[in-house]
Amino acid sequence: MIETIKKEWFTEPAVNILSGIVVALALIPEAIAFSIIAGVDPMVGLYASFIIAVVISFVGGRPAMISAATGAVALIVVPLVREYGLDYLLAATILMGLIQIILGILKVGKLLKFIPNSVMIGFVNALAILIFMTQLEHIFGISFDTYIYVIVTLAILYILPRFLKKIPAPLFVIVILTGIYIIFGSDLRTVGDLGTIDRSLPAFLIPDIPFNLETLKIILPYSLSMAVVGLVESLLTAKIVDNATDTYSSKNRESRGQGIANFINGFFGGMGGCAMIGQSIINVTSGATTRLSTFTAGVVLMFLIIVLGDWVVQIPMPILAGIMVMVSVSTFDWGSFKYLVKAPRTDAFVMLITVTIVLFTHNLAVGVVTGVIFSAIFFATKISKVNVSVEETTHQITFHFEGQIFFASIDTTIEQLKFKKYGKDIYLDFSKAHLWDDSAVDAIDTIVKKFEDHGNQVSVNQLNADSRKIMKELSKLNEQHLT
Repeated sequence: MIETIKKEWFTEPAVNILSGIVVALALIPEAIAFSIIAGVDPMVGLYASFIIAVVISFVGGRPAMISAATGAVALIVVPLVREYGLDYLLAATILMGLIQIILGILKVGKLLKFIPNSVMIGFVNALAILIFMTQLEHIFGISFDTYIYVIVTLAILYILPRFLKKIPAPLFVIVILTGIYIIFGSDLRTVGDLGTIDRSLPAFLIPDIPFNLETLKIILPYSLSMAVVGLVESLLTAKIVDNATDTYSSKNRESRGQGIANFINGFFGGMGGCAMIGQSIINVTSGATTRLSTFTAGVVLMFLIIVLGDWVVQIPMPILAGIMVMVSVSTFDWGSFKYLVKAPRTDAFVMLITVTIVLFTHNLAVGVVTGVIFSAIFFATKISKVNVSVEETTHQITFHFEGQIFFASIDTTIEQLKFKKYGKDIYLDFSKAHLWDDSAVDAIDTIVKKFEDHGNQVSVNQLNADSRKIMKELSKLNEQHLT
């Protein structure tokens, strides 16, 4: 236990603290922007980012992953805020947390294994494109100085890590270029232009709503959507961080942790949130590996607002936009272009449809679920091809079935048979086949009946143990049919 705590919290503390500081600076404009999307005060997003990051650092399943207020959740709650106000949003966030805790207890993290690689690639690429697109408004059509700052930011982020590895390049960029802006001035937009920052700590509150069934009917659909979207994004981001750090994390613990964080967050005036792939990538590429980096991000975020608020509002947006552009470039799987050419067409299509749906709906969960559904359909189609061959001797005729027999393969199986009077004993050989469901059993019953209707004697042979068991439990055939 003590060794685990040391490993998850105190491995290379200096590196993790510096990484957390970088993430905190990157969180501020994102939290403000997501608050604006949701239609609430900027402090609602900032409080959420602080509370979620601090809580998840203790109860989450993936060290070094960053969770905070996110755009995916903000988009869902826009109608709720518009029609019912902030208190209903806070109540929905609390219920969102409860739902996620329940899903975590039910071990929803196991479902991650059903997400194919093509969907994962599409998820990552869609997210990288979304991150890039959200930065364009902070770069183009503002001023010539903005372009200069963005170019210099990208140049430093690319070159500096080759010579200086102890200080995260994004932190160096923010400090140096913000100092230059404050001293010399330029025609730039700053963090302060996004919204007013109130320099105050979050306080405990209970949402001012009627606690009745009518309120539950209002918030439950939103809470369910928030919970599902939050978990999909969090668990997939956790898997990406696992791959980036070559480590394993508990997805079920992460599910419960997200729920606990959102549950507490709702009582302190924060909107719902989840894992953030952009900030998580910043954290990991800056060298973070422990929970200390996530905790630092949350604490430093609040410190920056309360103590250094006057300085924070002067950070130029082109710097932060440049950092996020670099994150989007490093997040995008550039090998996917080769993947499109070499992968099976169905896998390539699944990747493209996942990206397209996410970009069209701005909803990662919808894109992932769509990709999984298409992948399942293609898989079912692929394995639904059953081959039937015929072997005839003097006294008998044998139909050899080869493949997976289930609801999707029944029609193609029966179409290969000719039902007529053969004048010989008929054997149905399933030594190279497997029966998966009640539809398969019903199909075998139908095949036997059709042969017998033409005056044939039929036997079902060579069933494996599982197939024989399901036949005995569900089939209408007599025991003498099964040999």
